[in-house]
Amino acid sequence: MSFFEVKDLVKNFGGLLAVNGVSFSVKEGEIFGLIGPNGSGKTTIFNLITGFYPLTRGEIYFEGKRIDGLKTYKICKLGIGRTFQVVKPLARLTVLDNVMASAFNRSTTIKDAREKALEALEFCGLAHRQDVLARSLPIGERKRLEITRSFATGPKLILLDETAAGLNPAELNKAIELILKIRDNGVTIVIVEHIMRVIMSISERILAINYGMPIGMGTPQEVADNEEVIKAYLGEEVDFA
Repeated sequence: MSFFEVKDLVKNFGGLLAVNGVSFSVKEGEIFGLIGPNGSGKTTIFNLITGFYPLTRGEIYFEGKRIDGLKTYKICKLGIGRTFQVVKPLARLTVLDNVMASAFNRSTTIKDAREKALEALEFCGLAHRQDVLARSLPIGERKRLEITRSFATGPKLILLDETAAGLNPAELNKAIELILKIRDNGVTIVIVEHIMRVIMSISERILAINYGMPIGMGTPQEVADNEEVIKAYLGEEVDFA
């Protein structure tokens, strides 16, 4: 049994078939990429994994245990964290309080949650902003706060949903460094990202989907060379070597 595996995921929204027969497995310690055009079903897959949407059909396994059908908070407690494409921090709370709220996933006291939050902020490079109101952060730091909040839940697996969108080149470099640092700290990562520089440089394997269906899987270069992926998503001339 793989560390994490989804089998034949299907999701219908009325007459719309948003996800249609998606299967993949992720090895422990791997960075696994998920790409596809807008509306192809990537975020829907994350919502299915984390219990935000019920499956129409399929199975999801984490560390050998079937988790589809569990409540979202139980999935988080098992060790699956996530970020959201549209970041919505607790705007009127400080950065520290935002991260403390996530740390209560594995804490039962304010003291312990504060300690875990401070450790996460230091690890993710936001300790110097801990007393700032979250609403005052620029987009780059809001994205980093989103990752920090997920990291503070104590995950074994993190689902990253377009955490590099809207970042400038310097911020992109820092985002790549943080994602690799989190992986090196023992956390497995599944990442959805439109910025090819990011996903192609850090992913060990990539699944490409279109109209909710798989169209290519393999190493970054294998996916970049896949004619169906090129036609649907990447464009005519792509070289990530």
